[in-house]
Amino acid sequence: MPKLIAPKSAAELASLIANATEPMRLQGLGSKPTLGNPVDASTVLSLAKFSGIENYEPEELILEAGAATKLSDIEKLLQKHGQMLAFEPPDWSKHFATATSGTLGGVIASGLSGPRRIKAGSARDHVLGFAGVSGAGDILKAGARVVKNVTGYDLPKLVTGSYGSLVAMTTIIVKVVPRPETEATLVVKGLDDADAVRLMSQAMQSSAEVSAAAHIPGKGTYLRLDGIAPSVDYRRDQLAKHLGLATHTMNEKESATFWCSIRDAKPFAPLKGHALWRISVTPSEAAAVAGRILSTLGGHHFYDWAGGLIWLAVDGMEDGGAARIRGSLTSGHATLIRATEDIRQTVGAFHPQGQALAALAKRVKQSFDPNGILNPGIMAKS
Repeated sequence: MPKLIAPKSAAELASLIANATEPMRLQGLGSKPTLGNPVDASTVLSLAKFSGIENYEPEELILEAGAATKLSDIEKLLQKHGQMLAFEPPDWSKHFATATSGTLGGVIASGLSGPRRIKAGSARDHVLGFAGVSGAGDILKAGARVVKNVTGYDLPKLVTGSYGSLVAMTTIIVKVVPRPETEATLVVKGLDDADAVRLMSQAMQSSAEVSAAAHIPGKGTYLRLDGIAPSVDYRRDQLAKHLGLATHTMNEKESATFWCSIRDAKPFAPLKGHALWRISVTPSEAAAVAGRILSTLGGHHFYDWAGGLIWLAVDGMEDGGAARIRGSLTSGHATLIRATEDIRQTVGAFHPQGQALAALAKRVKQSFDPNGILNPGIMAKS
């Protein structure tokens, strides 16, 4: 059983890291315990004490909170003020059989974004600042409570998606946005993958301001519109006319439920024995990529981000389908989200980097964490 350490202050955290002689695995509330490559560490460094809303300015669209603050608590607070996190952070608790939807620090450290990414940008685009401790034991603060902050290096963007391998974040400042008054989803039935991807591209290039686009093979192609009610109704009708196909509309409640399911990849949550992949591709190539992969692999798939993201569940492969999946990509990358312990020990969770990029990543890791204390190997198998 790993030893658990839970510092209560930034000074205590800095002292622990500065004096550490062995690697430590960072943990918030443990909502995604096996995301990324396995970390060989006998000590778990819990950041659970760094929790709570520290500053919220609804009129300025700014929120600052402890890294271990529950996303569910943040979302409830924002909802009271008619606001939300624009990048729609996913809840993967069903995939990892955990009790919490995750924390602000966890979703920022993992760089996770939901369906709205194609309109609002990624998690990285909404982080204004952070405080934390580097792997060298230095207390860091970067960014500020302003949107236009361009002085110096943009460290908030660097640590977003670094999986806790550079900095143990204690607080995070994010932009928030007004919550749409309502939403509706236009549904087109009967399209194959290639036609669905073309339709989603056509919709995204229209003036309808589509905020999410997904395709589930055999079920339908889904286009979300949101905003004030008269605008949603008008844009829905204009988009249906523009597409020139038979459509039907999900109402606000149905639409919200559906997009939560896409965001959280709920269709694949029951497939516990399957390796679960998230494949980022050029949207125009999505159907061809999925076709190449599924021509030799049994599995289930659907598309998000207008084809730019393929979710894939594969069963019965010793490597979780890694060789076939990654070998089918001419660009983009495939990330292993969930797999058995045997597969995780042999297959890298992240797409192999080119030599130049791998060398750069190594130098960045060395500069922030010279002794390899924080989550060593979580992003690159040694």
